Amino acid sequence: MPAIQAQNIVKRYGAKKDTVTALHGISFSVEKGELFGIIGPDGAGKTSLFRILTTLLLPDGGEASVNGLDIVKEYKAIRNQVGYMPGRFSLYQDLTVAENLEFFATIFNTSIEEHYDLIKDIYVQIEPFKGRRAGALSGGMKQKLALCCALIHEPTVLFLDEPTTGVDAVSRKEFWEMLKGLKQRGITILVSTPYMDEAGLCDRVALMQNGHVMSIDTPQGIIASFHKPLYAARTGRMLDMQRELLGQSYVEDCYLCGEYSHVVTKPGVTAQQLYDFLQQQGHQQVDVKPVQANIEDCFMDLMKN
Repeated sequence: MPAIQAQNIVKRYGAKKDTVTALHGISFSVEKGELFGIIGPDGAGKTSLFRILTTLLLPDGGEASVNGLDIVKEYKAIRNQVGYMPGRFSLYQDLTVAENLEFFATIFNTSIEEHYDLIKDIYVQIEPFKGRRAGALSGGMKQKLALCCALIHEPTVLFLDEPTTGVDAVSRKEFWEMLKGLKQRGITILVSTPYMDEAGLCDRVALMQNGHVMSIDTPQGIIASFHKPLYAARTGRMLDMQRELLGQSYVEDCYLCGEYSHVVTKPGVTAQQLYDFLQQQGHQQVDVKPVQANIEDCFMDLMKN
């Protein structure tokens, strides 16, 4: 039995005349011990989905289960078995690090000592600041404290809604290392993120946009499904270059990707052809080279279909 099972989940907001559908029949499953990523930009429906699966929000259609328990009929049992870290820092800012952790342990009728082994590797990083108020912590420290509070009752399933948004690159890397350690303990992890580069750190991912799941596969499987010619192009006039390339019939898409623009073309187009065209347009410092697709390229391609 999967640890998480969602079938045709629908969620709507607003009155009848102004209804907005946040989730359009979302279906997926997460196996026990799997690290599964929900990847998508703001407005994709990630938070609505997480709030439904953690029994904080009722769906308007479909059904779902966590550890075989129905999210509507057996919500109390689910809440004792899962840990949830919402996107916004939701701990008590006026309480200290130690007081927040003690409070959450008390809610679940446990103690810090009873499950300290589970949070030890994370907590030791913030223990020197245990007397500091949570509101005075840095973004990375808040993130670690929130994760400790979500783990203090030893959940079997962990829901993390955009846990690395707004933190520095070092803290992001440290956080994913923590998740690897938790996965090795057999904890099932469902994590959402708008960062496409984090998709490769998951066992499987679901790419979401506007309340729809566009693809579910391993990161490698999604990348392998991209079969179009792809080039990285750069000149001294990037915006002009993009506009001019998008005006050509053999170019399907062109978008910024770091220091380069990625150019998706029709079959048969070569890097030399793109290079010659840009030189004819008067561009200087032209650099065009074939590249391997990444998750972001696949996401952009799926959005156009």
